[in-house]
Order: sequence, then structure tokens, then C-alpha cells
Amino acid sequence: MNNIIKQIEDAQLKENVAVFNVGDTVRVHNKIKEGNRERIQIFEGTVLKRQGTGARETFTVRKSSNGVGVEKTWPVHSPFVEKVEVIRFGKVRRAKLNYLRDRVGKKAKVKELVR
Repeated sequence: MNNIIKQIEDAQLKENVAVFNVGDTVRVHNKIKEGNRERIQIFEGTVLKRQGTGARETFTVRKSSNGVGVEKTWPVHSPFVEKVEVIRFGKVRRAKLNYLRDRVGKKAKVKELVR
């Protein structure tokens, strides 16, 4: 039974997935359906966490909008995620950046990784 589930999940995987890590600033192009029309909405923020493996892998992006913190979580292999652009590579030492939720302003920044 486990083999069948694995085959079904492997068929759902995307061929080319963007390479990004926790702490990076990304721009997520999200496909939105409104009635019979489709449009792409862009969500730009810092990757707080990336968890799971395979078809169940998800990532969470946080941004500040009008002084209010907004977080969204997407599956990495979702058909609604058109593409993920990496704008800045972040220098972090943790897998999950939950401490950024309590910070506002310049304290909520992540240092940039110079390559």
C-alpha cells in the first residue's frame, strides 16, 4: 500500500523547483482563480520555515503589510505557485525563524549573505 501512495505522490512533483532556503527574501507568484478568470498575485517576504519532504513539502513566507504581519504557507509543488524568485539570500543559523514574529521594523531584518 505504501508503494502505491509513493508512486502517486511522485507523479505530483514539479520538475524544476526554485532553490531557496530559510531567511531568503523571495517573491512568490501565486495563481488566483476568480470565477472563470485567472491572474497572478505576487507575495514578497522572508521565508520563515521550510518543512516536510516530497509532495508534502511546504514553506512559509512572512511580510509586513501596513504595519501588520502577514504569513502565508504554500506547498512547494503546488500547481498554484507559478514561480518563486529569490531576491536576497539571508544569513541565518536556524531552521525556523519564529522569533521574527515578535519583532518589527529594522529588528525584523535578516542579514544578507554575501556570495
